[in-house]
Amino acid sequence: MNQIKIMLQDRSFLKKTVAITVPVTLQNLLSNILTLLDTFMISQLGDTSVAAVGLANKVFFVFSLLLFGICSGSGVLASQYYGKREIIGIRKVLRMSLMIGIGGSVLFVIPGVLFPSFVMRIFTTNKEMITIGAAFLGVVAFSFPLTAVTNTFVAILRSMNFVRLPVIITSIAITVNIVLNYGFIFGKFGLPELGVVGSALATFIARTVEMTLLLIVIFRHKVGDDGIGDFIHKKYAKEEGEPFLNKAFVQKYFYMTSPVIANEFMWGLGVTIYSMVYGRMGDEATAAITITGTVEQLAMVFFFGICHAAAVILGNEMGANELKKAEEHAKNYMILQFFLSIIMAVLTLFLKGFIISLFPVSETVAEYIRLSLTVFAAYMPMRMMNALIIVAILRSGGDTKAALFLDVSGVWLIGIPMAVLGGLVLHLPIYVVYAMIMIEEVYKTLLGYVRYRKKKWLRNITA
Repeated sequence: MNQIKIMLQDRSFLKKTVAITVPVTLQNLLSNILTLLDTFMISQLGDTSVAAVGLANKVFFVFSLLLFGICSGSGVLASQYYGKREIIGIRKVLRMSLMIGIGGSVLFVIPGVLFPSFVMRIFTTNKEMITIGAAFLGVVAFSFPLTAVTNTFVAILRSMNFVRLPVIITSIAITVNIVLNYGFIFGKFGLPELGVVGSALATFIARTVEMTLLLIVIFRHKVGDDGIGDFIHKKYAKEEGEPFLNKAFVQKYFYMTSPVIANEFMWGLGVTIYSMVYGRMGDEATAAITITGTVEQLAMVFFFGICHAAAVILGNEMGANELKKAEEHAKNYMILQFFLSIIMAVLTLFLKGFIISLFPVSETVAEYIRLSLTVFAAYMPMRMMNALIIVAILRSGGDTKAALFLDVSGVWLIGIPMAVLGGLVLHLPIYVVYAMIMIEEVYKTLLGYVRYRKKKWLRNITA
């Protein structure tokens, strides 16, 4: 209770947290509302279409996690460089992130465009789902490099506490996406009726708009003093007096970010194996878990905003060698995350009936969703605490190897064996399999808290 009192009296901390959390949450909320509306529109085409698109999107899911690893690891360095006002370091982080992000996107574009049916066969044996999913994937894969560019710039902007610009541009792109989704899926506004392919085309156009607007604003206008518009512009690059990238920086970059990239990629690959199991449990199970996942992302969006605020603020403080302040604020974030996640879990339980009523699915799928959301609510406080410790606290101080171990071991040693056992061996209902997989959160909560208490994350990595 004393720590809560201290936190509530720390107005500077609360002000900074709200200033970052609200815009980031709003941006993520808009993205998840788009996903929800997209799923709702596609659900009008039937359970098989929902399941097929859900599985096809797992390719983007794995890519987005790889990209998140790049952006998260880069954000750790960039936020600490910004804490010590070392703009040259931030510029180098941006360059490295762009090269790796765009290069990584190509590895997903090639199979997605050239061999979409082969990719879909990894997730399911249902021929109709393969056909529908391949048609969707073959178009949406073209948007991956655009997403890499956008997310990289947004990550650097956020690490420097510039969070409003991405929200405005994302809002415009999402509006475009929703309108085109409706138009292309159902043949409205004089557009051709393309079904799931229309959804993919709308996504590609919207991400093109998003990236273009972001780059125009950044390159034509400064974003604050010593802002991103300053240090990426060519005339400022000439004043730097250093090579494009030097060996010492590249070594530091990969030392700090490679565990984060490996973390997200291996975790994403493990979660993709969950989808492979779900895809072999039938259309109803796959449709139910797809809709459940969409609702989950919407419910957790605020907590990811807190995680991002924690990562930026703690990183800035440790970069400025304010370690005691960072330690105190880390405690505050853990209290916030825990109590707010309990509130959200209760709200989810109360609203799940209304949420299910929004989707025109069969009674069996609706029951699966209801029970899966109950499982989600039960594990939510632990999941959100793990996200804070791993993504924000440990990474902000460069303790990325410990974060890697916690995430990857949880998925591969507990989650995947539970998924295979429950889904493919015992043939249990989808909600029971989901509950078995979530046992990994208990494991990560125990080990993650122990690692947090050791304080090995509490350091200035730019020194």
